[in-house]
Amino acid sequence: MTDKRDERNSGIDTTRPSIARAYDVVLNGKDNFEVDRAFVAEIVKVVPEIYDVATYNREILGRGVRFLTGQGVTQFVDLGSGLPTVENTHQVAQGADPESRVVYVDNDPMVLAHGRALLAENERTEVVTSDLRDTAAILADPAVKRLIDFDRPVGVMLVGVLHHLHDDDDPRGIVEAYMAAVPSGSYLFITHFCASTQESREAEQKYLALLGTGRFRTPEEITGFFDGFELLEPGVVPLPLWRPDAPVQGELTVGQRLMYGGIARKR
Repeated sequence: MTDKRDERNSGIDTTRPSIARAYDVVLNGKDNFEVDRAFVAEIVKVVPEIYDVATYNREILGRGVRFLTGQGVTQFVDLGSGLPTVENTHQVAQGADPESRVVYVDNDPMVLAHGRALLAENERTEVVTSDLRDTAAILADPAVKRLIDFDRPVGVMLVGVLHHLHDDDDPRGIVEAYMAAVPSGSYLFITHFCASTQESREAEQKYLALLGTGRFRTPEEITGFFDGFELLEPGVVPLPLWRPDAPVQGELTVGQRLMYGGIARKR
């Protein structure tokens, strides 16, 4: 696991949990600190399946990107991407089409450090350190402009990140700003914590108290992010039910209902 001494002069805050590093914990990664592991331990108390939830989110990322490449999309902007792990967006996309281009955006400095090391020899992939709320800066960033042709369809990905924006951050406006920058035929891909059970509402309180973010929205609120776009089947659903590779058996568990997701097309 990451040593605090290694990050002493990097601008990384090891005194409080970070979104990217907490996600790394539940993906069984090594780029996290004790403060991140302690935070996840508190979430486990109310949602014992939280490690499985991270797996469901990673699995739908793969299914979603493969679906989009199947629609001819070869450009992706992965907003709030988190730390590199297995089956990243560029690995899935470039596995389907080696010409695919991916820009990762995250405001955690560890993402930049580890991402650039991982992608040093991949000229079709870039990592940008920026806050996704600063839409103008991101859309004007040289790395984005180098890799993304805004005259061709783009996959705009907000996978597991919009729930970290409070209502007063205007997440709907942020989504609309990115989608306004891409042409017809582009796609919007969202996954989001859902206020689907009592356990999810308790988890929301833990997130807000310990991390400062974590807005668990209703299925209707999540679906609202896709207003104005062509929401594709099966709509906004619990992650395991979005175009699964194999039939999902039995009643969904609390963990399986903790996050909802969907993909829509810009007409």
